[in-house]
Amino acid sequence: MQFHVNGFRAGDPDVHAAAEAPVRVNGANGLPEKVDVLIAGCGPAGLCLAAQLAAFPEIATMIVEPKDGPMEKGQADGINVRSMEMFQAFGFADKVKRESHWINETTFWMPNPEVPGEIARVGRVQDVADGLSEMPHVLINQGRVHDMYLDVMRNSPSRLEPDYQLQVVDLEVDAEVSEYPVTVTLEHTAPGREGERETVRANYVAGCDGARSNVRRAIGGALHGDAAHQAWGVMDVLVTTDFPDLRMKCIVQSQAEGNILVLPREGGHLVRFYVELDKLDESERVADRGLGIDDIIAKAARIMAPYSFDVKEVVWWSIYEIGHRLTDKFDDVPAGQTGDRTPRVFTAGDACHTHSPKAGQGMNVSMGDAFNLGWKLISVLTGRAAPELLHSYSDERRAAAKGLVDYDHQWARIVSAPPSDGEGGMPRVQRQFIDGGTFTAGLTVQYAPSALTDDDRFQGLAPGFEIGKRFHSAPVVRLSDAKPMHLGHVIEAGIRWTVFLFAPRSPQALDDLCTRLENDPSSPLNRYRREGEDIDTLIDFRGVFQQGIRDLAYGDMPPLLRPGVGRYGLTDYEKIFCADVKSGEDIFDMRGVDRDKGCMVVVRPDQHVAQVLPLDADQELVHFFGGVFQMPDGG
Repeated sequence: MQFHVNGFRAGDPDVHAAAEAPVRVNGANGLPEKVDVLIAGCGPAGLCLAAQLAAFPEIATMIVEPKDGPMEKGQADGINVRSMEMFQAFGFADKVKRESHWINETTFWMPNPEVPGEIARVGRVQDVADGLSEMPHVLINQGRVHDMYLDVMRNSPSRLEPDYQLQVVDLEVDAEVSEYPVTVTLEHTAPGREGERETVRANYVAGCDGARSNVRRAIGGALHGDAAHQAWGVMDVLVTTDFPDLRMKCIVQSQAEGNILVLPREGGHLVRFYVELDKLDESERVADRGLGIDDIIAKAARIMAPYSFDVKEVVWWSIYEIGHRLTDKFDDVPAGQTGDRTPRVFTAGDACHTHSPKAGQGMNVSMGDAFNLGWKLISVLTGRAAPELLHSYSDERRAAAKGLVDYDHQWARIVSAPPSDGEGGMPRVQRQFIDGGTFTAGLTVQYAPSALTDDDRFQGLAPGFEIGKRFHSAPVVRLSDAKPMHLGHVIEAGIRWTVFLFAPRSPQALDDLCTRLENDPSSPLNRYRREGEDIDTLIDFRGVFQQGIRDLAYGDMPPLLRPGVGRYGLTDYEKIFCADVKSGEDIFDMRGVDRDKGCMVVVRPDQHVAQVLPLDADQELVHFFGGVFQMPDGG
């Protein structure tokens, strides 16, 4: 972690110096007349987006929430390994790891063949297969995840805080206006002010306001799909029981009473139960049944037989109906008009896709939406990229959401189905769980070739870094101080791209490339950098060598990998890494990097691999970034 680059800083390094002058200007009513980005909703998508924007005080950001304060309990709880990798970029993955409950194994329970009215364990599997990620699958209260995003926001240069007790009720987009074309109608929800309305104009609006999204409605969007017509109850409880796997993730299928998902929660004692309740008629809604917490507890106790089940305290509960729905587009540009106008309004999370919680993907995919959108909005609003970049958000994230909805549709029905054996005697639900492991880990998202993601013509140089998928980190050792670490952890949330230069056995090709990149006026390092900016402001080059740390001399490394940064021109000592030959976890072997040729691996700000290139492919690199950035003068 680097924080003395512009002079000595005392205190908590996560607390950034406040911006000298806030860009948001409030009027007499306490609200601004204009903002760059207005975010509707303080759920995981809205807060993830706000946390990214907050690092840029030149962007006026406003996030509104109808509730009177932050969430404390309930709703989502599962954090897959992909989200944990994303949390690393925000700087709070270690905090989540310390507080959360780690899911290491999943057990499967079915009717006891000898006593069919009772359940018995029939299998157990490792929850996350070896080698998928350095991060664990964890469970933690969604409210704590919100807290961590809020900490990032309030510690940022902009000191961003939500505007509570305000909700978006409507908006209009004037496609003929270039500045602040979105007029947003806000409504107060505070006691005594209910129904009062005000307007704010915005350059962009992000609807992260849930399945009943007013933002989605205002741009003519609708959720399409189906419902399973099945009521489920969920409860967070403190319970005494002799069930032996209470601290494991469990999938329980009973003979006649239905099914349960058992999810141990953080803190050592709290447990969440997803409990199958009643089938619903085609025209019936779950509220029509009048079900309550007593029904959930009674049904859970019957399913868990012969084990005792005594609930001591109910922390939170809800009853819901499974639905699988998706919107046509995640922005406001009508079909057929993408060449004539750029997006101004976006939807994310439940506002554009809904599904069951069975696969544990809701919060994760919602945050993935925001992580994709955030760096693109910032790039456009800071003049680094043209507004056309924003078309890619709907294209990329709708495809990802469709994959989620399709998988969850299948998985939810298997979990709700009567218990049955599959091939080889393994329960069907266990086999499906194993087969879907990379999906539930969040690792199957692969963006299609586009201006932001190249084709696979050079994929053979590093097959372990799949183009379009997230950068699959691996252990390395930093040359300057011999620190063992994960290479992917150098990527931080923001707009900076990362290019990893994997050196061949003879490093001359890498040395020559660094010299050209540093000195050629057409290099993307020089072409898009503004006067006075550090050389790594937009593109961060990092070197990875095959030799051990004692076989290389730091002073012999290319100057591009030892740049002077900040107002004093201090050397950045953290850009050069070696294979971890001591532990045997050699990144070149683990990811199949060509040892004779080496390669470049270009990684987007959202941690997805954009390109794999030979070390002599300077012009390909220039061409690629020409489709991402615009010249400092806007040309």
